[in-house]
Amino acid sequence: MALINENYLKLKAGYLFPEIGRRVKEFTDANPDKKVIRMGIGDVTQPLTPTVLKAFHAGVEEMGKAETFRGYGPEQGYDFLREAIAKNAYQASGIDISADDIIVSDGSKCDTGNIQEIFGADNKIAICDPVYPVYSDTTVMSGKTGECAANGYYSGIIYMPCTDANGFIPELPTERPDLIFLCYPNNPTGTVAGKEELAKWVKYAKDNKSIILFDAAYESFITEAGIPRSIYEIEGAKEVAIEFRSFSKTAGFTGTRCAFTVIPEELKAYDSEGNAHSVKKLWLRRHTTKFNGVSYPVQKAAAAVYTEEGQKEVNEVVAYYMENARIMRESLSAAGYQVFGGVNAPYIWVKTKGGMKSWDFFDKVLNEANVVGTPGSGFGPAGEGYFRFSAFADRANVVDAMERVKNLS
Repeated sequence: MALINENYLKLKAGYLFPEIGRRVKEFTDANPDKKVIRMGIGDVTQPLTPTVLKAFHAGVEEMGKAETFRGYGPEQGYDFLREAIAKNAYQASGIDISADDIIVSDGSKCDTGNIQEIFGADNKIAICDPVYPVYSDTTVMSGKTGECAANGYYSGIIYMPCTDANGFIPELPTERPDLIFLCYPNNPTGTVAGKEELAKWVKYAKDNKSIILFDAAYESFITEAGIPRSIYEIEGAKEVAIEFRSFSKTAGFTGTRCAFTVIPEELKAYDSEGNAHSVKKLWLRRHTTKFNGVSYPVQKAAAAVYTEEGQKEVNEVVAYYMENARIMRESLSAAGYQVFGGVNAPYIWVKTKGGMKSWDFFDKVLNEANVVGTPGSGFGPAGEGYFRFSAFADRANVVDAMERVKNLS
């Protein structure tokens, strides 16, 4: 008799975004004449830039010639991409990260979900609330929690509430966690953490022998000076932090798939006898066993992001999305909503009016304005009463959507 992993039975309902898709499909099937504007899932709409596309094509052409054909590549990524990342994303900013610290993958969603495999089942996990649901769901799947209570919280997880009262920056936990998920610029709230704030977390992790799992997927959207783009801008972070980054939103790779995880050699975790082990070696062992690497043309395209022309082009696309965010932020504020984010991140976090529940607001916006957003409660119980709009949309649709939402009864 084949037995299932019963931890999956603890998961409540479906994953957030498929549930959104189900409700939208139900509405569009019933209303085929309605134009629905999708601003829920954070999927990009602008195409790959010319320099990136040219490199992508060149990689495909190489695969069609015997003398330049490539079969299996290095699972951790080709040296040309890892070196480009280290040089341009870190060393150019004075951050001492080497190519050997970088492991290329097909998405930071995969990496943030899979990273717990190299840590023991008895580890205590701390996550922000609200936050990207993958952190919570994969903690449940890995067997590190109990059942889900009626209030939406799983026993065994340390929840760190993030609300407008604390500026969406969590307090340091009073209960000691082993692994701490942090995401800045934050998804879903669109807020950021300054150097002083992150320094507190680095010190806390050092004092408690904890490891920070730092999701920096939206670092390229930071517009204000002085906001850290990497946890490694903080002194001592290389000893306590793993960083996840992605080309998905930065360069439009949501359908192309390329990302990377940074694990410095200084980072150690411990066995049951207190012996220190290299976290990088453990992750590399897991990665090379279960993953065959990102395709060569995709990695060639990713490397082109770091060329002079590539940087200029992707920065223009980022600016396009951030202008969308400005329009959304100002339009929703003018319509009387309390609005957060949208300055250093492509997400607008809106407080619903009159205490309306998040999914009720989702249904109202969909049915009356034919606009799709994301209910805040889907990111955690503390997200109840909030709603997320994504700036990854066509400009004309952004303007149209904001006009529709403004006119809601």
